[in-house]
Amino acid sequence: MTNPGVNDPQHVPVGDPVGDPVYEPVNKGRRRFLTATTAVIGAVGAGVAAVPFIKSWNPSERAKQAGAPVTVDITPLEAGQRLVREWRGQPIWIVRRTEAILEALPTLDDHLRDPMSENPDQQPEYVLEEFRELRSIKREVSVLVGLCTHLGCSPEMKAEIRPEPFDTAWKGGYFCPCHKSKFDMAGRVYDGVPAPTNLLVPPHFYADDNTIVIGLDPSSNQGAA
Repeated sequence: MTNPGVNDPQHVPVGDPVGDPVYEPVNKGRRRFLTATTAVIGAVGAGVAAVPFIKSWNPSERAKQAGAPVTVDITPLEAGQRLVREWRGQPIWIVRRTEAILEALPTLDDHLRDPMSENPDQQPEYVLEEFRELRSIKREVSVLVGLCTHLGCSPEMKAEIRPEPFDTAWKGGYFCPCHKSKFDMAGRVYDGVPAPTNLLVPPHFYADDNTIVIGLDPSSNQGAA
């Protein structure tokens, strides 16, 4: 007698986790019952499977959190230092500028493409109300998206006023080594470089003297100090 095989129409395999497959005779009545039951379960299963599929159309919790506002304590931030945080997948630079840098910024206007930040898409209007050339709510604190407006590279911060290989009259700012774009310490782009516009200023406000909320405008500050 030959052993029943996979192609034997009268036998179906039964899983054997240890040895070879074991085969048992088919019960045709049981087969019809299982077929009908499987069809019903399959229909129910399709309905249940549709629920997580439909849910997948909605933003995930991780995606929601990525776009949520970010609160930053700048208490430890000293003059000349930078904090880097992430909001919506972008690096956010928070820099406390030195007095020397603040005094140098107005002297750079003739070297810049958009010194008065006239492109409204590059910053919220409220950061220009009091300190237009500084592009900041507070005089000494700059908040920028740290991505070059040319091809999205991340520029290097060169915050000291001293000659640099790329600019012998450097007054501090950001230099993108990828394609040589330059920005001052207010994120304003130099003239004659590949980057077409100033660095972006994200929406933000101060919840108190040392707490910045990135991702919301001041109108969202509901009575915070």
